[in-house]
Amino acid sequence: MKTLGDLVALLDEDLFGRRVLVRADLNVPLDGSRITDDGRIRASVPTLARLRDTGTRVVLVAHLGRPKGAPDPAFSLAPVAERLGELLGVQVPLADLGDEARFTVDALPEGGVALLENIRFDPRETSKNDDERASLARELAALVGPEGVFVSDGFGVVHRKQASVYDVAQDLPSYAGDLVLAEVEVLRTLTESPKRPYAVVLGGSKVSDKLAVIEALLPKVDALLVGGGMCYTFLAAHGYGVGDSLLERDQIGTCRKLLESGKIVLPSDVVVADEFSAEANTRTVAVDAIPDGWKGLDIGPESVTSFGEVLEGAATVFWNGPVGVFELAPFADGTRGVAQAIVEATAAGAFSVVGGGDSAAAVRALGLPEDGFSHISTGGGASLEYLEGKTLPGLAVLEQ
Repeated sequence: MKTLGDLVALLDEDLFGRRVLVRADLNVPLDGSRITDDGRIRASVPTLARLRDTGTRVVLVAHLGRPKGAPDPAFSLAPVAERLGELLGVQVPLADLGDEARFTVDALPEGGVALLENIRFDPRETSKNDDERASLARELAALVGPEGVFVSDGFGVVHRKQASVYDVAQDLPSYAGDLVLAEVEVLRTLTESPKRPYAVVLGGSKVSDKLAVIEALLPKVDALLVGGGMCYTFLAAHGYGVGDSLLERDQIGTCRKLLESGKIVLPSDVVVADEFSAEANTRTVAVDAIPDGWKGLDIGPESVTSFGEVLEGAATVFWNGPVGVFELAPFADGTRGVAQAIVEATAAGAFSVVGGGDSAAAVRALGLPEDGFSHISTGGGASLEYLEGKTLPGLAVLEQ
């Protein structure tokens, strides 16, 4: 695929004053209007700064949350525009698609950046109808004109066949931004040439959500460590009672077959609670002794140690999904301990990748050093689909 470096080298000074449409992933968590984790915004800055340095006028497209195809103040990108402006050191106007966007883009100076309001406010963005998506893509392309180009830099959305990700790339000369390129190179390493031993840590709620990636990774890895809510279905497959823990009964048979690989490492102890609350009564028990009426919400200290021993000897580590409900203080120690073990493995020379989503949020929320990992992905779902071997529409279109 053509890259931002190719674009800069090709046009050199001819980029000055040109308009560039950039699809970024600025889908950050909000508490009201307060951004609680600006990691994705910060990750977008290098590409935007590089374009600004060439004197281009940047028209930024992004989404936030899942509005139902109509404007909703709760999903406005206004806080994102403000934070992005702080990081870039320039005012970033926010404009609704239509006349306001055209006036705003026309008024941009060289090196200026404008952000379009949440693109998912327009139902055509996520439409299954090709013609509807194409009509929105043409409107976006029109904002940058006949000499405009498209830079895809939102890795977290490249697995979506959406107007601002896929269709617009067919209307404009298209390039992969630095963030997308870096993500692809890292994931290619994990799938094609990982150094061994190769260990994967998977957490999250449901086995069904991770089943495809488990099946894709098992033949390639040396150890697959399982925590989070999904581990209780595996424990049930071992014949253990799991109390009121999260359980997908229809996946028990599948988990039993997966365990036959001999590569899956499960917790030996867990932290259980009598309710899902930070104020709940808690205790640490062996996995074969979870009491009725109690639910597992974190892996226990023995499990942290045993997971850490596997990770200590790994040359490559991929981590996706917290191993406990880290948002609640009584159940954060497991995720913190596993993450710290990955940091220590990285310091010893391992190549470590945090697979975006809740894992990346946990790194920041628990105060772990971001530079303690080789790479923190911005795209949880996109990362998993890449590792599953799926074709990602937003990448495939850049290769046409």
